[in-house]
Amino acid sequence: MENENTIRRLKTVEGHLRGVIRMVEEDAYCIDVIRQIQAIEAALNKVSSRILEDHLNSCVITAIQGNNKKERERVLKEITEVFEMSTKV
Repeated sequence: MENENTIRRLKTVEGHLRGVIRMVEEDAYCIDVIRQIQAIEAALNKVSSRILEDHLNSCVITAIQGNNKKERERVLKEITEVFEMSTKV
C-alpha cells in the first residue's frame, strides 16, 4: 500500500514536471515557472521524507537490533551520507 502511494505521488510530480516543460516551451513568465519548480521540489522532498521514514522504521531498526556490527555501521553511514548530500544542494 505504501509503495502504491509513493508511485502515485511520483506520477503526480511527473505530470507537474511535464506542465513546467510546456510552460518553458510556451515562454511563460519566469517567476511562474520558478514557483512551479519550487512546488515540484517540495513534492519530491515530501516523497523522499516518506521513503526515508519507511527505511528508518524497517531496515535501520532491523540492523540496529541485529548482532552484526558491520551492518549497523553501514546503515548508519548511509543515513549520514543522505543528510550530507541534502545539504550540498
